[in-house]
Amino acid sequence: MHAFAATLALILERLIGYPKPLLDTIRHPVIWMGKLIDLLDNRLNRTDRPPQWRKVAGVFSLALLLLATLVPTAIVGGLLRQMPAGWIIEAILATSLLAQKELGLAVRSVAARLDFSLEAGRKAVRGVVGRDPETLDAAGVSRAAIESLAENAADGVIAPLFWLLVLGLPGIALYKAINTADSMIGHKNPKYLDFGWASARLDDLVNWIPARLTGLLFVAAAFLVSGANPKSAWDVMFADAAKHDSPNAGWPEAAMAGALDVALGGPRTYDGEIHPLPKLGRGRDDLGPADIRKALDLYAALLNITLGLCVATAIVVLR
Repeated sequence: MHAFAATLALILERLIGYPKPLLDTIRHPVIWMGKLIDLLDNRLNRTDRPPQWRKVAGVFSLALLLLATLVPTAIVGGLLRQMPAGWIIEAILATSLLAQKELGLAVRSVAARLDFSLEAGRKAVRGVVGRDPETLDAAGVSRAAIESLAENAADGVIAPLFWLLVLGLPGIALYKAINTADSMIGHKNPKYLDFGWASARLDDLVNWIPARLTGLLFVAAAFLVSGANPKSAWDVMFADAAKHDSPNAGWPEAAMAGALDVALGGPRTYDGEIHPLPKLGRGRDDLGPADIRKALDLYAALLNITLGLCVATAIVVLR
């Protein structure tokens, strides 16, 4: 029944998102996960201890997080499987762990603000990227928004959906716990290099298949969007994906770069430090709001293809 739940969850989340009254009342599951990660970080990430001790503490923290996520979701998921229409409730619960609506709105806001002014664009892009936006020009803001859209299409939509299809409610919840831990403590800096090692490596593992699926979906989406280049999306994805410092993020970003015939990647600034990253794609560098909107068209096509595949899977299961 996971295919039925995944299909309904995609539809509901795209139409409704995560309701603000619910967010104001009980917050969001990712916020709950973040609070637990923050607690474990403050208690167990001892910078005065040797690297191996901190690595073990990070493994222990991740195990506690996953256990705290697995137990309630497995119990609820098991109960729902005993109910005639339990998959509907499973779908409703799963919508909170998908981000297709909010991602699109956030990136579209960058294009709208950038139309108004560069400073407004910088402020808007701060909500979708981790890099420092203060030094970005209009092309840099546009590039950052498009890269975030491509990467988060994998992390925020395809990956959680994949694990929902494979393992049901516990699967999507465990994925979000791992992904949240990676975003909070999976950094390659002195504080988290050892403590966040397990979270970063496990996040790489659970995103390996979804990231490549997302790249392929962007290639397919390019067939449906006027002006997009599916052949270039395919060629650039396989030529440039491995250049990215992440084993996974390069796949959707390179596919997006090829589909739009633009160049993504390049040097980025984090916490005042410049990271010399390679470029993905061999197209234009002079990006603007129109390119962000074209990327959003590709994203919308990807969502439609994904929904169609879920419907097809549900029909096959039903038969």
